[in-house]
Amino acid sequence: MTDGRLRILILGGYGTFGGRLALLLAQEPRLTMLIAGRSQAKAEAFCRTLDGQAEAVPLAFDRDAADAARIAATEADIVVDATGPFQAYGDAPYRVVEACIAAGADYLDLADGADFVAGIGRFDEVARTRSVAVLAGVSSFPVLTAAVVRHLARGLTQIDSIEGGIAPSPYAGVGLNVIRAIASYAGREVRLTRGGGPSTGRALVETRRWTIAPPGRLPLRRTRFSLVDVPDLRLLPALWPGLCEIWIGAGPFPAVLHRGLNILARLVRIGVVPLDCHCRA
Repeated sequence: MTDGRLRILILGGYGTFGGRLALLLAQEPRLTMLIAGRSQAKAEAFCRTLDGQAEAVPLAFDRDAADAARIAATEADIVVDATGPFQAYGDAPYRVVEACIAAGADYLDLADGADFVAGIGRFDEVARTRSVAVLAGVSSFPVLTAAVVRHLARGLTQIDSIEGGIAPSPYAGVGLNVIRAIASYAGREVRLTRGGGPSTGRALVETRRWTIAPPGRLPLRRTRFSLVDVPDLRLLPALWPGLCEIWIGAGPFPAVLHRGLNILARLVRIGVVPLDCHCRA
């Protein structure tokens, strides 16, 4: 912390989710936000749109080249990785995590990749030794799911199954990296719990329909959800050991996009589309 301001480095700071986070923090006068991305020009343009009391500093910063020295040079107290797709971080997926721990900066991310979030525990001991916080998956999946399940489970002695889904508003921005993340596992096997034990399903091939009925309001139209590979499938069975089944889906809009993803997944499933060709989108 310098000049009494908390310094937050937001990787992907002018992107869909990083930009939204910056907008939400813009009115906090005790913050200095480092809006980081590969393009200095885009970072500068985004900073000019922020009208708040927080200081916004544009910064050219390539996540793939992050190391302890580069993190330390920013003097960031907290680093937020809002880039992604976390499913495609390659041979060094935890590069930023390791750099933050070495530099003494707290780390959190908006990861929705099941493997990425499940593997973050390996840094617990070293993070505690360095008095650094390391949090992965601080996003809709799995944080909201776990919170809802805890709320609904009050007073229950046993939970047998969890079925859940997220249906984003058609007016909500969906970043290109979200589409890339979904496309990277469309049609692939995902690990989940069925019949009281480990099993697999096919992402975006399996679908279920639910009618969402918010309390005190008219039910929403019946929505189709498709199985997604998210951390919830791995983490929630550990929180509720007696779980026999878990299924988590997404119901994206517009419907034509959802249908397109289902078709892509089925083509991957039957081998018409190679498993790796759509990951480079």
